[in-house]
Amino acid sequence: MKKIDPTAIISLNASIGSDAEIGPYCIIGSDVEIGTGTYVGPYCMIEGPTTIGNSCRITGHAGIGTPPQDLKYNGEHTRLIIGDNNNIREFVTINRGTEQGGGITSIGSNNLLMAYTHVAHDCRVENHVVMGNVATLAGHVHVGNYAIIGGLAAVHQFTRIGAYAIIGGGSMVSLDIIPYARASGDRARLFGINTIGLERRGFSPEIIKAIAKSYKILFKQKMLLKDALEGLEKEFSGVEEVADLAGFIRSSTRGIAR
Repeated sequence: MKKIDPTAIISLNASIGSDAEIGPYCIIGSDVEIGTGTYVGPYCMIEGPTTIGNSCRITGHAGIGTPPQDLKYNGEHTRLIIGDNNNIREFVTINRGTEQGGGITSIGSNNLLMAYTHVAHDCRVENHVVMGNVATLAGHVHVGNYAIIGGLAAVHQFTRIGAYAIIGGGSMVSLDIIPYARASGDRARLFGINTIGLERRGFSPEIIKAIAKSYKILFKQKMLLKDALEGLEKEFSGVEEVADLAGFIRSSTRGIAR
């Protein structure tokens, strides 16, 4: 049975799932869908079109589905889509997409967005991502599975953070960060692979060794990047993680941090 505080203001065009809970003084706008078992804490503002999945927890004072902070935006019909089991803490802000960016901001499932984090228009945050307090994504950023972005870090628009990468607190990220890597600084640069994170996620010692050797081939042997990519693809043919790493680098448009 859904539980809605009497002080909450909810549009007649909003959809609230069963067993959902809406706290005091929330404002839920038109074309908002909130899934089963999701908790929305006090003083949250959720504007549509926005879809929030099942069993999410939004602690309070969050601004979700608000218009993009983009001067080109002129009221176009764009969306925010949030998956299941996300933990969204105090004062988090998440904007809808823009027409120029495809119209959708998306957040997957099982993510933790700590207090005061910001996800801008047209971002794509995948699954099991952790964003530390006050971490900020500019527009059109793509964050891969299991990535960790430290507190007070800021990511430049159109930048990609690879899966299983970890970004140190306070970093300014202006180039793509490859999967499996550790990066930090202003501007962020690489400091090896995220060995501890990979071990925690169950990567085998053999796969971690292959990723570590690939990193050395790419960044320690003073080869042209295209030659390094060809070399590691030959040496580790059939290793999915190395293929993903090479594919990420080949598809970079901003360039990769070194």
